[in-house]
Amino acid sequence: MSDFALHDLKCFDAVIRTGSFQAAAAALHRSHPAVFAAVARLEHQAGLNLLDRGGYRVKLSDAGRSFHERMKRLLCEAEGLRQYAAQLAMGEESELHVVLGDLCPRPAVLGLLARFFSTCRHTRLNLHFETVGGPLERLKARDADLMFHRVDTTDPLLEWIALCKVRLIPVAAPSLLPASLARALRPEDLRDYTQCVMRDSARAPRDEHFLVIEGAHQITVADQFMKKDVILQGLAWGHLPDFLIGEEIRSGALKSIAGRSFPGHTETVVAARRSDGIHGPVAERLWAYLQANAPIAASAP
Repeated sequence: MSDFALHDLKCFDAVIRTGSFQAAAAALHRSHPAVFAAVARLEHQAGLNLLDRGGYRVKLSDAGRSFHERMKRLLCEAEGLRQYAAQLAMGEESELHVVLGDLCPRPAVLGLLARFFSTCRHTRLNLHFETVGGPLERLKARDADLMFHRVDTTDPLLEWIALCKVRLIPVAAPSLLPASLARALRPEDLRDYTQCVMRDSARAPRDEHFLVIEGAHQITVADQFMKKDVILQGLAWGHLPDFLIGEEIRSGALKSIAGRSFPGHTETVVAARRSDGIHGPVAERLWAYLQANAPIAASAP
């Protein structure tokens, strides 16, 4: 068995992703016969029938499915190596994509990024803002190099640096809830009151209801600042990060409704990146910079 050619592997992958030889040829800017020959050569070298050609559209055989799953990891590594070589040839990456989640204390994190990128004039910072599951979706899809948000710290696909704790406090305007109810509040007591919740910006949102009262009417907003405005006006109650509402709680404009049976929730905001990627020189320096400057204060300086 001779070594597989990377070109043939890419052709085979393109046929599976696009569903046909013709579409794969168009995607790769190759001729139809060239793609067909590449897949046939790969099957000959592997000694396997990788495709089931019995139907209208080509599809994987059982052996082809197993082969393709293993092969995708190799193509991913090859693409990472190609990108890394290009970065090394340039000396530094031309750009980095960083996504901030809705729980991120923006002034503190943006200050960190501003100080770092002031020393990297030739690398463009592309900032993205996402909510709920959107930051992690971007990172896992390789649409971002780095993410600031909450994560499952047991996820083996991620490596992370803990930056700060953020407490999500259930709050309401003083006029929204009767004083008698607020003294001994239970989650079920809030079903008759509108709750303000965050819209999930993920393209494929997970079926989860984070700190949501089932059965309650909802107002859905796109960011924490809009959420704060809605709650301040007495239109709804909701959970807000502590760094955003300190002054309002001190002045009495907002009232914490946390209690024994309704305690709120604490999250750890982290800087996270994929653990299986090859990171360029600037990305590695940024990671070391964040490690050296963690933890951070959640509130603005």
